[in-house]
Amino acid sequence: MEKTTNGWINGFIGVAIFAGSLPATRAAVADFDPTFLTCARATIAALLALAFLLLLRQPRPKAADVPSLALTALGVVIGFPLLTALALRHVTSAHSIIFVGLLPLCTAVFAVLRGGERPRPAFWLFSALGSAFVVGYALMGGVEASLQGDLLMLSAIVVCGLGYAEGARLSRTLGGWQVISWALVLSLPVMLLVTVLTMPASLSHARMPAWIGLGYVSLFSMLIGFVFWYRGLAQGGIAAVGQLQLFQPFMGLGLAALLLHEKVSWTMLVVTLGAVVCVAGAKRYAR
Repeated sequence: MEKTTNGWINGFIGVAIFAGSLPATRAAVADFDPTFLTCARATIAALLALAFLLLLRQPRPKAADVPSLALTALGVVIGFPLLTALALRHVTSAHSIIFVGLLPLCTAVFAVLRGGERPRPAFWLFSALGSAFVVGYALMGGVEASLQGDLLMLSAIVVCGLGYAEGARLSRTLGGWQVISWALVLSLPVMLLVTVLTMPASLSHARMPAWIGLGYVSLFSMLIGFVFWYRGLAQGGIAAVGQLQLFQPFMGLGLAALLLHEKVSWTMLVVTLGAVVCVAGAKRYAR
């Protein structure tokens, strides 16, 4: 019971950290190329992760773990950051909430396919209802016509769900912070090379919000958030704790309104309450 409770606490902290990712990315892509931003954030986080691994003398992962680490890196180090950065050039961070609302359900599907979990039927009802609450709320604000942006966001959600489930599965034996650290280190050679190749001739054009955004997604979104998130998923169950992501859109919308001055409807509180009910229901029937 204590382990499960700790899993939910760690998961919530991770979600709270991730909530700032889309607004921070939105601010960063205003002045940075999406490819450069994706690779720069991964490079910065990987160098920090490598320092921690060496300092704490962590053993190298087994050869059998490398494919899973590669899938994790493909999903959360490369895929989701790059696809969302590209998408946010076509849609607002508030609009992207439509798709983030599908992430808990997507993570649960991969928890079954890759994590071997078997939630009860009632879990899927609450998970789908929670996603419907979030998506319905986002749609109330109107849908911006950007097929390219929407397809990019949908692809980002799929690869992110895979990366979450795969990393959490590996965290059961390797450890939460070790998984994201080794995934970052595994991708470092490519990320560093592309960072150098895509770096603009001058960075003087970048304004302070863009630098803050880059700093946030590098340190918090790419590293610290995953320390809590993977630990929470491994302790409390991937499908169950993954439903906490239903709160991420509302936290993100609040930040988007506060920092980017994007419009947020008062109905957010009502839908948030609905999401809370769905998370509680999903938690009860997850096992």
